[in-house]
Amino acid sequence: MNLGIDQLPNACDVLVVGAGPAGSAAAQLLARGGQDVVLIDQHAFPRDKTCGDGLIPDAHRALHRLGVWDAVMSEAQPAHYVRCIGPRGGRLDVPATLAVLPRRRLDEIVCRAANAAGARMFAPLRFLSPIEQGDTVVGARLQQGEVMRELRARWVVLATGATAPALLAAGMALRQAPSGVALRGYVKHPNMATHLDVLEVVWQRALAPGYGWIFPCPGGVFNIGVGTVDYGGAAAPNLRRVFDNFTRLHAPARELLAGGTLLGPLKGAPLRCTLDGARLSRPGLLVTGEAAGSTYSFTGEGIGKALETGIHAAEALLGGAARDDAAVRADYEARLLALKPRFVLYTQANRANRHPWLADLVIWRARRSARLRQRLAGVLDETRNPGDLFTTKGLLRLFTE
Repeated sequence: MNLGIDQLPNACDVLVVGAGPAGSAAAQLLARGGQDVVLIDQHAFPRDKTCGDGLIPDAHRALHRLGVWDAVMSEAQPAHYVRCIGPRGGRLDVPATLAVLPRRRLDEIVCRAANAAGARMFAPLRFLSPIEQGDTVVGARLQQGEVMRELRARWVVLATGATAPALLAAGMALRQAPSGVALRGYVKHPNMATHLDVLEVVWQRALAPGYGWIFPCPGGVFNIGVGTVDYGGAAAPNLRRVFDNFTRLHAPARELLAGGTLLGPLKGAPLRCTLDGARLSRPGLLVTGEAAGSTYSFTGEGIGKALETGIHAAEALLGGAARDDAAVRADYEARLLALKPRFVLYTQANRANRHPWLADLVIWRARRSARLRQRLAGVLDETRNPGDLFTTKGLLRLFTE
C-alpha cells in the first residue's frame, strides 16, 4: 500500500484511478482475474471520506462478493432497522440488514483486499490527464509532488468520485455541477449508544429539499449529518444552516451535540446521482462508481452501487479478452444501463425530500398496514419499487393496502 511514484512501472494492463469502493472493487477482481493492475489514489491510506457510512443490503451483497464482509462486520456497528421520522413526529422502524463503518476503515479494508489480490497501490498520486492516441486512451499522466510520470495501460478505469476535475481532464464530464451536497460530523457520546442503535433518517420542513440522519458507529460514536440531492438546478442550500436546524429541531441530534464531543470539524462533500452527468466509456477508458453517478437520489446512499458498478467494470474487462474494445464498452454500458430504471425510481421517490408531508403520509399509513411495511422493507433490499410510493397512483394505493 502507498507505494511512491519512483516505484511506478512504465506500463500495466489496467490503471484504476481512485481507491474508494468502486476502484478497489474493480482492482481486486481484475487482479484476481490475472490482470496486471495499478491502483492509485490522490491521498495516502488510510484517509477520511465524507459520507453517511451506512451499509444497506446492496453493500452487504457486494462485500460478500469481494470476500471482505467478515472483515468489515468484525469492526462495523450492526443495526437492524432504519427509523423513518416525519415532520409531525411519526416514527416507523423498517427492518433490514444494516451496518455502519466509517469510510476511513471501510475503504482501507476494501483497498487492502485489492492489494492482497495483486493490485499494486500507489499513493498519493494525482491523475493529470489521459495519454491519447487519436480518440483512444492508452495511459495517464500522473503526479506526486513535483514529479510527473507517464504510465501506459491497456485500459484506464476512472473511479474518482463526485468531484469533476478528472472527468473534465478525460473528456468524460457531461455536467460539471454535482447532483447534491452533504455535510456530516462525528460525535462521541457513549451514553446514547445504549438507546440509539438504529439508523435514523429525519424529514422536516426546515430541512427540505433534503433530510437529516444519525447513524451509530462503533465505540459510542455517531455519524450525524444533513444532505440534499437533486435540488432541481437551484442554488445549493446552505448546509450549515440546515445542519443547525436539524440539531435544533430533532431532540436526539440536539442531545448528541449538547452532551457529546464533536470529533473534528463538520465536513461537506458533493454527490453525483442517477447515473447521469458523465460518459460511461470511450476507447480505452471506463468510468465507474460515483464518477458515473452511482449514488441514489432520495436516500443519498452510494456505497453499495459504487461497489456494484466497480464489479461490473471488472467483469466487462475480464470478459473482453477475446473481444474488441467496442464490445467491452458495449458490455459495460449495458450493465450500467440495466441499473438505470432503479435510479429513475429513486428520482421519483426524491419528491419526499422536497415535500416532507409525503413522508408523514407514508409513515402514518405504514404504521397501520403490514403490507406497506413489507413494501418499505423491500425498498431497502431492492426487491420493491421505491418510486411508486410517491406517485399519484402510489399515494392512492396507500389507502387500499
